[in-house]
Amino acid sequence: MKPMSARHLLQRLRFRQVALLLALQRLGTLRAAASELGMTQPAATQMLQELEAALELPLFERAGRGLRPTPAGTAVMAHFEGLQGSLEALARTLEGLSEGGGGVLAVGCIPASSPTLLVQAVAALKRERPLLKVRIVTETSDHLLDLLDQGELDLVIGRIAEGHAHGNYDSTVLASEPLSVVVGRRNSRAHESAPTLQGLLRDPWVLQPRPSPMRELLEQEFRLQGLDMPRNLVETASMHTTVFLINEAPMVAVLPAALAARHEADGLLRVLPLQLHQALEPYRAIVPKQRPLGAAAQRFLELLAAALAA
Repeated sequence: MKPMSARHLLQRLRFRQVALLLALQRLGTLRAAASELGMTQPAATQMLQELEAALELPLFERAGRGLRPTPAGTAVMAHFEGLQGSLEALARTLEGLSEGGGGVLAVGCIPASSPTLLVQAVAALKRERPLLKVRIVTETSDHLLDLLDQGELDLVIGRIAEGHAHGNYDSTVLASEPLSVVVGRRNSRAHESAPTLQGLLRDPWVLQPRPSPMRELLEQEFRLQGLDMPRNLVETASMHTTVFLINEAPMVAVLPAALAARHEADGLLRVLPLQLHQALEPYRAIVPKQRPLGAAAQRFLELLAAALAA
């Protein structure tokens, strides 16, 4: 086999082959992949054979009624997924420009960052570029990184979650994230001067489900103090639902301190004077290492840094 070069691959690969391989990886059979792409199974078989001939390596092998990737197939698909992400980002940029605007910026963020750095940076960016369309997706870090890899997002404000390689991203630490214990304003606990975890143990709690980082840290906190976890629980990943629940019932919850302080200022809850020893890993501005960063995304990062320094 002759050494491969980027020029060789560019001359021999077609985007339709990339689409077939990604569909085959996702669906597992040539029949399903061909159907999704609107082609016959014999045509899909021929296209796969042409791709393997171009790369001079088998990419799939039989596994029952389906196909599974060879080591070469796994490596090729990983790079094709990155290519798909770059094309998604390009399509989003062209969409914004074709509408006569200033382009599109898609930002993913974990909930805690929304009321602080994210809002400040978005507001500043819109003042500079009023025609820029900004899309904000709020989710957990693992889901946001999946969207970033797929090209659905330009950058993420979050953490590099388990299952995602640090080497695939460039990141900058933005802020640490301490936690606050909170209750509704009408809760009798709201006026206690020295509450303790042990004293709150019998209260109903609203917690994020496992294996969220916030849940894991709270469990560590209880273990450090020699306490069992509360047994009267409601589990939800939604911070909005958490705030509604503690206002409707005498329940206790834990929120990122920045978010809790904002809600307390709005009169939605009370932060208890209870110091937790555990803190979440700092959140970061994360961008894909192998994808060019657009001008709007680059400026957004600069504005994040300015908001952080203010």
